[in-house]
Parts: sequence; structure tokens; C-alpha cells
Amino acid sequence: MIETGTPKPEHGNPSSKETFAPWSQDQLRTAYKGMCTIREFEQRVHAEFASGALPGFVHLYAGEEASAIGVCMHLDESDVIASTHRGHGHCIAKGCDVKAMMKELYGRRDGLCGGKGGSMHIADLSKGMLGANGIVGAGPPLICGAGLTAKVLKTGGVAITFTGDGGSNQGTTLESYNLANVWNLPVIFVIEDNGYAEATASSWSVAGSQLKRAEGFGMPGYRVNGEDFFAIAEVAAEAIQRARNGDGPSLIHMDMFRFYGHFEGDSQTYRGTNEAENLRRHRDCLKIFRDRVTRDNLLDESQLDELEVEARQLIDEAVDEAVSAPMPSESDLSTDVYVSY
Repeated sequence: MIETGTPKPEHGNPSSKETFAPWSQDQLRTAYKGMCTIREFEQRVHAEFASGALPGFVHLYAGEEASAIGVCMHLDESDVIASTHRGHGHCIAKGCDVKAMMKELYGRRDGLCGGKGGSMHIADLSKGMLGANGIVGAGPPLICGAGLTAKVLKTGGVAITFTGDGGSNQGTTLESYNLANVWNLPVIFVIEDNGYAEATASSWSVAGSQLKRAEGFGMPGYRVNGEDFFAIAEVAAEAIQRARNGDGPSLIHMDMFRFYGHFEGDSQTYRGTNEAENLRRHRDCLKIFRDRVTRDNLLDESQLDELEVEARQLIDEAVDEAVSAPMPSESDLSTDVYVSY
């Protein structure tokens, strides 16, 4: 549903009978392949990490694919995003090279960041992906800077931060709400509320309402079912167009769940019995998408199956290439240390 200062129709209702005539088959295929690519990437990383092949920490985005794709499908090269420590899905949705991403996770020289960023700091500025970030609540200030740049240079671009429910409680986030509204910046704050800030339930740790917070800072707030791609895409389109028109910032609160733990190796003792299994069975955004488009005869099962196969093949190739890719050399230690202007 959407909750704003003025009455609006509900969005994200799984029982809705609406059809999606405005969507072309190409758009639907692109969206589904994007979500499948994220899912396959995360499931394979889950397996590779468990085998001991990947260094560092890994935080998986599986279960939240509709958010990244539903938002980023409306963006172009003039737009930028900032992510969290859970950034693989946002990277893929913004168009980063999947094979270079896998090499980065393997710490290879040809990785997206030369093997130096790893999972938590993966980035590609050429694609407008300002990076995953190990600092909770670091994204909102970054997009205020990016939004100010877009406004001053009149690029028409927007800046979007994906922030978790834990990050929404950080002072940096609240200060960014204020700054964005005072300067009337073309920015959007996406709160991906996956139920837990590490092991702490958001229902306990977030006082009041995210939408009331938005209202308090003078910007519209939307609440949407984070498992419903179509609801997300509709809300994101409205907020992004509003920002492009010079009408200032917005906040989107997504209700969703992650399928895996906070990090790989998380014992997840804070979750209910069979919680993750039930989520996969009943609240999987990919299954919800398939049900919608096949029910309304927009795509058939064979088309969707083909897209899944293509995504799986891409990830298989990405892992094969990453395993055989060269490691950084000693001389690489002195690169990317200073910036030359």
C-alpha cells in the first residue's frame, strides 16, 4: 500500500485483479531477467562462500530483487545510486558488469574494483553506482552531494539511496532528509525494511512510522509491498519523475524480507521456526511476478523459463572466469591510492 499525506490508491496488493497493459513484453522480459540474474548471482555466491572460495564478508540480497529492479529500471546514465553493505542486487540493477563483479568477490585483478573492494565496497562510478558501503547510513549523505551536483549542473539526473531499516535510524540519514528538503534536491530515499537490522527486529527498533518521518521533513512518503515488482515500479516512477521535475525529494518505504541471514555464516537464531522456508514458499518476488504475468497472458511459462536459463548460464560463466582470472600483482598495491585531477 501507499500511505501519503493525501489519499491514494493501494499498491502492492497480491490479490489485485489489475492488468499491466502499459508494460511491453521487452520490458517485462528485461525486468524478470534482471531479478533472475540477481537471484542466481546470490545463490551461487552463497555456495561459493560456503566452500571457502571467497574472502571477506558477504551479505546477500536474495528475496529483495523486486526493489532494486523496480527502481533502477527507470534510471539512465545521468542518475546515480548509493547502496549498503548488501549491494550486489543494486549493482546488477544499475547495469554493472556481472562477470567483473564476480571477479571482484574473488579478489581478482580484473574485478570491478581491481579486487580491492570486495563485496562490501563494490562500486562502478561509470555506471552511476557509488558503491556498496560498510558504514551503516553512509548512503544518504552521498546522494545529497550527487543530487546537488545534478541540480547545479542541470543534468536532469536523480540520486537514489537504498538504506536498510537499521540505517534509517542513523543520524546521517535524518540529517540528509533535512538537507535534501532544505536544498530541494532531486533525491529519493528508499528504505528497504527487510525485517531485521542485523538481528534486531525493525518492528521493535524503529520508533513511529517511516512515513511520519517523511512528513516531518516535508516530503511525500510511500509505503509499498517490497515483493511486488509492479507496485514498486509504479511508485518509483512517480517519485523519480517528481525529482526530475524539480519538485524535491521523496521517501519510499519497502516492506520485504531477506532469504538468507544478515551475513553468510549468521546462525539466525533470532528468526522464527521455518521462517525463511515460508518466505521462499509464499513471499518470493520472482514467483509473484511469474504468477502475475502468466495470469494476464503477458508472458508465457516457456519465455520465463528461458530467461532463468540465460541468467544461470551467465552466472556459471562468471564463476568459471573468476576462478581462472589472475590475482593482483605486488605492483597493484600502489595503484588507486591517490587521485590525480
